[in-house]
Amino acid sequence: MSALREPALPDGEFSTDPEVVAAHRLDRSGWLPEGTPAGVALARSVADVQAVLRHARATATPVVVRGAGTGLSGGAAATGGSIVLDLTRLNRITEISAEDQLAVAEPGVVTADLDRAAAAAGLRYAPDPASAAISTIGGNIATNAGGLRCAKYGVTRDSVLGLDVVLADGELISTGRRTVKGVAGYDLTSLFVGSEGTLGVIVSAVLKLRPRPAATATVAAYFDEVASAVRAVNDVVAAGLQPAVAELLDAATLAAIEEAEAAAGAGTGTEAAAGGGPVGHKPSAAGAFVLVQTDGPAAVAEAEQVFHLLARHATSVSAADTEAEAERLLAVRRRALPALERRGRVLIEDVAVPRSRLAEAVTEVQAISRRFAVPVFTMAHAADGNLHPIIVAEHGRELDEDVWAAADAIFGMALRLGGTLTGEHGVGVLKRRWLVDELGERNLALQRQLRSVFDPAGILNPGKAV
Repeated sequence: MSALREPALPDGEFSTDPEVVAAHRLDRSGWLPEGTPAGVALARSVADVQAVLRHARATATPVVVRGAGTGLSGGAAATGGSIVLDLTRLNRITEISAEDQLAVAEPGVVTADLDRAAAAAGLRYAPDPASAAISTIGGNIATNAGGLRCAKYGVTRDSVLGLDVVLADGELISTGRRTVKGVAGYDLTSLFVGSEGTLGVIVSAVLKLRPRPAATATVAAYFDEVASAVRAVNDVVAAGLQPAVAELLDAATLAAIEEAEAAAGAGTGTEAAAGGGPVGHKPSAAGAFVLVQTDGPAAVAEAEQVFHLLARHATSVSAADTEAEAERLLAVRRRALPALERRGRVLIEDVAVPRSRLAEAVTEVQAISRRFAVPVFTMAHAADGNLHPIIVAEHGRELDEDVWAAADAIFGMALRLGGTLTGEHGVGVLKRRWLVDELGERNLALQRQLRSVFDPAGILNPGKAV
């Protein structure tokens, strides 16, 4: 019997089956780690998590914590010889409090499932990553995920009140509180959010809920170039409006979505198969697409203002007439990444720049794509300056020098414009080599010292994040 079974997990909760291991080896980043994990621990309880970590520390075995595997920076990809700690079976919502407007949930709860449970109490879980239908709360917290609604409601950290965390030595601690306010001691809750599984294993979270909006209204617009689209969104923000969603897709991304929809509809008689396209009546020469959604009691009035502000720059503008039409438009944005994954191996970058420099950043990304002859598809959370320039190594092409040079140029551009390497996906493995350029030597050294306080043996996700 393998020494890895020494934690005496219940039968069926530790597997070395090659198919199980292979299914837990990669995340969605495209990074291929060397070696094979030693096994997969399928935890069902906090006690299981504690047993795995105690064993891992005693045997100096690396542990990679995993939820749904939707991570985009390599943070959940498992390196050779490691134990993969799968938390998807810790999937209970243990409380929804309408009075306190909070939920208590385990890390394996799917994000969209939590939002649906909150809806039954007239509430909403605001963070809304594009992967909400499959990603888990634990993974969202580990990466401080953002999403489509972050323009108004912030990122995951803004919705986390408290955590239960198992430390590297197996001890369980609680951080934060159930109250809206609280400043007793250092803010360890915020420290764990975004720590990418390097400081401890989150086993429960107290999460802020918000009232469901009284109404929503959705506006879509096409532009002849990205710069015009960014100017239009900036006009919306400058007018004092705060949309819940403000998403931008460039022409290349639009084309990829249309291609994927046409392929999916081939032979079925759908609009996509007939050439109607997934995003309505798109002008043939559209250079960018913007989707804006307002919410709250003034949603309709705000959307009317948005409509007129976008129309100053757009080639066409339309408002969704029904909730179903609005959902269809939002689904277009969520389908962007799967559409690109059809074309080859993707490297999903996640830079953010000051909103005032977003147009400059997108224009420079397009120039980088041409310079290195590397396809780059750009989408953005336009209201907060967070871009996703996605490099696609087409089928048969390796991640060669030009691919990495393009990535390097994108990161350099973001930092030069006063931005950051990652707005919401995390550092993981893919961005680690550039981290010192943003943080500086002393800052990075302090962060590594802090990490060693929580995990002196270095077993938690080694080689990731800082």
